[in-house]
Amino acid sequence: MELSGKCYCGDIQYEINGELQASFQCHCRECQYITGGNANIVMVFSEDDFQFTKGKPSVFARKDLETPVKRFFCDKCGTGFGSISPSRPGSFIVKVGTLDTPEVFSPDFAIFTCDIKDYHHIPEHLTSFDKRPPKKN
Repeated sequence: MELSGKCYCGDIQYEINGELQASFQCHCRECQYITGGNANIVMVFSEDDFQFTKGKPSVFARKDLETPVKRFFCDKCGTGFGSISPSRPGSFIVKVGTLDTPEVFSPDFAIFTCDIKDYHHIPEHLTSFDKRPPKKN
C-alpha cells in the first residue's frame, strides 16, 4: 500500500509504502483527550514503512509514565500525525485524517468500547472489544 499525508499547514509531509497491519477505531479515554473528544481513527503500519519526507515533527511523551506513547505532531499548526506505542512495538499508528486519501480507511474493529460516549458511532457490523482484542498466536 502506498499512501501519503501531511499536516494542516503542509510544513510536514510523510509517505507510507508497506502492508497495512491494522485499521481500527480506539475509544479509550486517552484517545478522547488526544482527539478532542472523539474516537481515534487509525491505520497501523510497520515503522520501517513510514517516513517523514518534509519537515520534522515534534514529539510528545508523558514523563510520568514508565513506557509512554510517543506522539508526533506539527508544532506550527498542531496537527497530530500518529504515534509509536509500547503496545505495538515496531509499528507507526497513523491518524487517518492526515492522509491525502482518508477514504481508504475501513475499520477492522473498535477497541476500548468500555470508554465509549453517547456521541461516538460504531457501525453495527463492526466487531468491538471492551479493551484490546486478544493477541493472535
